Amino acid sequence: MRRRVERFARALNAPSITLSGPVEIDEVYVSAGLKGRERDQESRSRGLSTRGRGSYDGDKPPVFTLVDRGADERYIVPAKSAEESTVRLLLADRKQESLTVYTDGFRAYEPLEDDDAFTREYVVHGDGEYAGGDVHVNGCESLTRYFKRQAHTVSLSLSAPP
Repeated sequence: MRRRVERFARALNAPSITLSGPVEIDEVYVSAGLKGRERDQESRSRGLSTRGRGSYDGDKPPVFTLVDRGADERYIVPAKSAEESTVRLLLADRKQESLTVYTDGFRAYEPLEDDDAFTREYVVHGDGEYAGGDVHVNGCESLTRYFKRQAHTVSLSLSAPP
């Protein structure tokens, strides 16, 4: 499994992130392209053709935000998919044997509960739960708001995500 994750990391050219923990992780989907701006060609449709979350190949690629509370570091990582394998890849390089991870109720984070390398604590936004003591992803959501605001003023290249 470890060899497969390392091969996957090389294939995606993933950035090196060393986490000391505890860590918040959250995902957001951003519109690709220059929506609403003057262009030389006709704009493509922005609506997703299928139900569900966005995708890199479709309309909205996933972008993960990580906040390492222990090291006071913040990361924004575009990804090709918002799946368990991507989450494990982002959390793979850690200083602690067991890393505490704060998440929301997204399905891709659920397998972390069965892994001894992680202690997952989470909030379920769909149930109106946004914070419970130290358990929240507010740092990630704050970083996401800043990122989205900057994305509208700066042309971001998401053509080769990790």
